[in-house]
Amino acid sequence: MQLRHHALEVLLLSNPQEKAQAAIAMLAQAHRYTIDPELALECSAPLPGHPARPALLPHTAVARRSPATLQGRAVLMHAIAHIEFNAINLALDAIWRFADMPAAYYLDWLQVAGEEGRHFMLIENWLQTHSFAYGDFPAHQGLWTMCEKTAHDITARMALVPRTLEARGLDATPQIQHKLRHIGTPDALAAVEILDTILREEIGHVAIGNHWYNWLCGCQALAPQEHYTALVQRYQAPWPKPPLNTPARKAAGFTQEEILWLEMGPPA
Repeated sequence: MQLRHHALEVLLLSNPQEKAQAAIAMLAQAHRYTIDPELALECSAPLPGHPARPALLPHTAVARRSPATLQGRAVLMHAIAHIEFNAINLALDAIWRFADMPAAYYLDWLQVAGEEGRHFMLIENWLQTHSFAYGDFPAHQGLWTMCEKTAHDITARMALVPRTLEARGLDATPQIQHKLRHIGTPDALAAVEILDTILREEIGHVAIGNHWYNWLCGCQALAPQEHYTALVQRYQAPWPKPPLNTPARKAAGFTQEEILWLEMGPPA
């Protein structure tokens, strides 16, 4: 079975649970795939496959609710589920779209796809346990929008999706967990445990993005920090906001010097 072709097939699936389970199965069957980096793939169908719900709204139109109530916590977990669903799409897109990369690149993103599928299912199971489901609340497409913007440039994709947008999750997750621990209800504490798993594995995902961004910069004789700044400005990507989760970012491949540089904010 050809990995890149199958990744495109799964990316086109619209049922979120089916897509998540397919991504998990892909990772479990990684040894069965062949990888052809030179394979020319085209897709005329709209990407990614997406269910009729949730309703997709502009980022500013998606209301936030206090996690003090069960419904507020469901809204929070639903928002994270949507991030994980889009992260499955991101990983599958990274596999099928970009040719001529080392085999390790495709296997790395297969790992991401499978783990993001597992994250989605963990949250979906939490939602269903409390009489909710993915699709019950509106969501926004910020992560996938950046995927579309960087569809023609793999270096920009690695810079601005895993090591920028996804890395923001490393910073935000401990703050979310702190609020949930303070609430202290069984469902909130169960959510904290799910977020523990997600945070641990997301460090690895950001590390993959860091690795391939730096690898691509080396191939193109680009200075990583200077090129990152240029990409942020070109694609209007958000600069990381302090406080940064320094231990998690270091584990994901950011150096202390780079973290200090990011904390200073974008160059004027």
